[in-house]
Amino acid sequence: MCWRLTTTGPSLGVLDPEIRTAITEARARGIVVILATGRILSDLKRVAGNLDFVDAVLAENGAVQSFPNGQIRLAGHRPPHVFLDELSRRGIQFQVGECIVESDAASAPQILEVIRQLELQFVLLFNRSRLMVLPPAVSKSTGLQEVLNVFRLSAHNAVGIGDAENDHDLLSACEIAVAVSWGSPALQKDADEIVHGDGPRAVAEYIRQVSRQMRLPQVRPSRHQCVVGTAHDGSPVAFSVLGRNFLVVGDSYAGKSWATGLVCEQMILQGYCVCVIDPEGDYGGLESLPGIVILGGADNPPELPDVTQALRHFDLSVVIDLSRVGYEEKLSYLKTLLPMLASLRRSTGLPHRIIVDEAHYFLCEADVRQLLDFELDAYTLVTYRPSDLHPDLRKDLHLILVKRLTEPKEVQALLTMAGNENPESEWTNILGALKTDEAAILPGPEEAPGTLQCFRLLPRMTPHVRHRSKYFDQPLSTGTNSCSLRTGKWQGFPLDP
Repeated sequence: MCWRLTTTGPSLGVLDPEIRTAITEARARGIVVILATGRILSDLKRVAGNLDFVDAVLAENGAVQSFPNGQIRLAGHRPPHVFLDELSRRGIQFQVGECIVESDAASAPQILEVIRQLELQFVLLFNRSRLMVLPPAVSKSTGLQEVLNVFRLSAHNAVGIGDAENDHDLLSACEIAVAVSWGSPALQKDADEIVHGDGPRAVAEYIRQVSRQMRLPQVRPSRHQCVVGTAHDGSPVAFSVLGRNFLVVGDSYAGKSWATGLVCEQMILQGYCVCVIDPEGDYGGLESLPGIVILGGADNPPELPDVTQALRHFDLSVVIDLSRVGYEEKLSYLKTLLPMLASLRRSTGLPHRIIVDEAHYFLCEADVRQLLDFELDAYTLVTYRPSDLHPDLRKDLHLILVKRLTEPKEVQALLTMAGNENPESEWTNILGALKTDEAAILPGPEEAPGTLQCFRLLPRMTPHVRHRSKYFDQPLSTGTNSCSLRTGKWQGFPLDP
């Protein structure tokens, strides 16, 4: 397993040797392991021994961040003496750490009364029979994000494993939320996956199982979705973003790149790292979003080391603008760029999604398996000619988003991909009549079980730039209308997105 994943574990009392061994094996594969607990750090060291077997520890429910080199960072402040003195005066038994005050849950009413009387700002959090008193805005999820920043890792590459009620926010911050079957029933309801068994050894086996994979576990349905539109009954239309390959297809000027940009917006705003290969300069408007870098836009494509360096920052997304690069040079460049992106994704988990616009020009030859690593389930292909895509790609698509499509050959190719061989299908009429602000999802994924799901697209947040260069090697004129010598198509400003 080459890409990095962060695994956070529950408080298990005395740490089981099997878990320690499983963590050691996972780290040997390049996986970063963070132990998150509500315990006071000194107490954790007492029950777990030397903590160098993990990459970092989140103690006191995220308030204390401890690293193997001895560095300790605090996300809060020590409780004031006046608070501790009053608890002692009232005979309340408690333990105090760097930031936390821990007591029996039955003491909650008395402790709350003290907090109100002294006009202090604290948060009370229950963990089974114990009560934790914490500074505001301190949690396992906030502590996790700070530690991930240290390691330059994304929470969208994280698997969180929890067992108790104080793990809710931790699991919500991770891409994959895992609960144990012997833990909190409420936590299990919110989890993506359940580890079944009777104790820590089952957790150890799950860690081994995950660490042997080259990608996040497959769970359905995902909690992380892109909302792209509304159905005719007013309900939202959304789909899971990770763990699947997309195809966006439609006629020229039907709004394929516009719809793809809408999905990009959603992913970027949710903190995913996106890499857009933009042959015609359609995605420059995304630059108005936070964390977007535009590379290229000149006569020469960007250097691969520059692309790699940008994509090693989990909080950045990259648009590679090839609009001024000639067709043959584009083809040559993508034959090195695409394998590099696949290798980067395998080794670092980034980018989370790779978008290839005008895919029919690049992905029609027999060497397509050398260009794309479809086992990553991380690609979005955009085209108006699905029939030109290599057959190996067509069978590895999990979701097909369609804008207006009228060309009979392309409609038939699309129907065949969806398992509908009937050329007289009513889908033909529906897809050909889609309006500018409409799209459809073909049956197959959970979002469209057994039916053609038509919906109205949401408005874009960013401006859409329509074709700075059309069909690669013929730039548009500076006037409002021009004709491509290569294709003979009229290329005035479009009336639709």
